[in-house]
Amino acid sequence: MSSLPILSEIVVLIRGGGDIGSGIAWRLHQCGFRVIITEIPQPLAVRRKVSFCEAVYDGNAVIEGVKAALVHSVEKVQSVWDRGEIPILVDPECKTRSILKPQVLVDAVLAKRNLGTAIHDAPLVIAVGPGFEAGKDCRFVVETNRGHHLGRLLISGTAEPNTGIPGPVMGFTEDRVLRAPASGVWNRDLDIGSFVKTGDRIGNVEGITVEATIAGVIRGLIREGVKVHQGMKMGDIDPRGRPEYCTTISEKALAIAGGVLEGILRFTKSSTWKSKQ
Repeated sequence: MSSLPILSEIVVLIRGGGDIGSGIAWRLHQCGFRVIITEIPQPLAVRRKVSFCEAVYDGNAVIEGVKAALVHSVEKVQSVWDRGEIPILVDPECKTRSILKPQVLVDAVLAKRNLGTAIHDAPLVIAVGPGFEAGKDCRFVVETNRGHHLGRLLISGTAEPNTGIPGPVMGFTEDRVLRAPASGVWNRDLDIGSFVKTGDRIGNVEGITVEATIAGVIRGLIREGVKVHQGMKMGDIDPRGRPEYCTTISEKALAIAGGVLEGILRFTKSSTWKSKQ
C-alpha cells in the first residue's frame, strides 16, 4: 500500500472567500493543508464576520482564531503560510494557479454557473453548488442545497438547482432576507450583531429606508458605501437572536467543507494522485 501524501505539502487554491468558501478554507487549514484564496477586487459578502474576503478591504480577517492576510503578489504567499495564516490574493481570473500549480482547486464562487473552471485546472478540481457537472467540469461536486443531501460529495451529475428561496430558519425564508429597495449606494445605521424589531430602520439606499422585516439579530450585512442594484440581497436577520452566530461558521458552511475534505481524502488514497503530480 502506497503512503498518503503529507497534508502540509498539499496546496489547495480556493476561488471565492465568502462565508462558504471561508468555511472550506478554515476547515482545510485546521486539517493542515496549505490553503490560498483568490478573490475579486470588490467582494460583496453578506456574512462579512465569517468571510475571509474582508481581508481585501482591511488587510486581514480573523475567523474563529484563523487569520487570513491580503498579499499583493504570489511571491508573498510563502511568508504568510510560514506564519500559519491563509493568504488571500485579488485574482479574479485565477491566474495564480498557473504559478502555484496547486494540487487541489476548489471553485466556491457560488455563481450558480461555471465562470471558467475546468477539470484540468489542477490534479483535483472540486466545485461547490449548481452549475457544474462532476466528471465533466470537475472531478467532484459538493451539494449546497439545504436538506438531506447538504454537503454530499457527488461523483457524477450535478448539484440540485438553485431554488431562489432562502433556507428556512424558525420557519422564516424570504422574510429574513434584506434586499435593496432601489439601485444606488448603501448607507447603514446598524451593523451585524444588532438586535432589531420588525420595522426598525437598518439603513438606506439613495434615501429609501431599509427596514427590518422580522425581529432578531442582524447576522449579515454588506459593507457600507458599496453600489447595489434593486432587489439585490444586502443582509439577513436571524430570528433565533443569537449574536454568537454572527461570528461563527454556519452549519451549512461546515457541512460543505466536510464534503470538500472528503473529496480530497478520497483522491489522495487513489493511484491517480501520484500520476498527476
